[in-house]
Amino acid sequence: MDTFSVVLIILVFFLLSTGIAMLSTIAGIGGGVIFTPIMLAFTNVNSLVVRATGIIVAMFSSPISIGIFTRKGLANYRLSLVMAISQSLGALSGATLAVMTAAEAGMVGEGLLRLGLGLILMSVAIYFLSGGKKTEWPVVKHVDKFTRLLKLEHSYYEESEGAIRKYKVTRALSGMILLFIIGVVGGFFGMGGGWAITPTLNMVMGMPLRLSAVNSGIILGISGSVSIWPFIFAGGIIPLFVLPWLAGQIVGGFVGAHLLARIKIGIVRMILIGIMFYTSFTLVMRGFEMLDVISATPAIVDIVLLTVTLAGIIIWISRSGRHQS
Repeated sequence: MDTFSVVLIILVFFLLSTGIAMLSTIAGIGGGVIFTPIMLAFTNVNSLVVRATGIIVAMFSSPISIGIFTRKGLANYRLSLVMAISQSLGALSGATLAVMTAAEAGMVGEGLLRLGLGLILMSVAIYFLSGGKKTEWPVVKHVDKFTRLLKLEHSYYEESEGAIRKYKVTRALSGMILLFIIGVVGGFFGMGGGWAITPTLNMVMGMPLRLSAVNSGIILGISGSVSIWPFIFAGGIIPLFVLPWLAGQIVGGFVGAHLLARIKIGIVRMILIGIMFYTSFTLVMRGFEMLDVISATPAIVDIVLLTVTLAGIIIWISRSGRHQS
């Protein structure tokens, strides 16, 4: 390739990464859940390289945003550190398994795993869509002994309401078990785990949705720095390929973190739902393709679905703004 083409591709990667980082930081899901399916669908880049880069994409929007969240009082460090231990162990196990099976994994095994992951993700998206505002401010009626022992309750300043809110969480042990499983799956596919960490903190442990998104990013930053090592030792990191994606995550994460602190919580929920539906569809289609149930999905289908998803989010946000005004 000539120099101009290389520079153009690097610029496009940077811009895409910036956009992905903004959306993923606001939704608290990590950019890997968008990056990895797109790269596996539209390029012929080695899957191990894609998954290794996906881990970096998932983790590098967090370092810049953690400082912003801390200054705004949105981070619950005790909870994040407890959950990150479980998530990191799972992610390291999944990444190690990915490297070990990279040359031997059969298409049927990967197809079944992607299909199952896509169906789980779609179920969570449907729950968020049907649950509405019930998931934005969960009511915790009982805190179990193990969770009380960890002292995970916290308070923060809600800028959209101009008031201090206190909250409690529950079922910490269940959350830790789920985050370990999420870490294994996310580490294996190079997608991080934010797609499921936020729903787990919100729906299982009862944390408010905005705080779930914030602390999901913190957990991702910690676990990603652990799970990336098996890919590094396996030679899955190509600096020139990774650099534009990494830089875009820093820029997009900075912008997204400021938006997350001010944006209406309903908008966060809608972005999360849209991204989940798009990603789950991509995973299900790739799973069926690997199982030879359907032929390869044309790239235009994924592009149209992504466009419709983003357009739906934008339309919903604009209509919501008009109704409030």
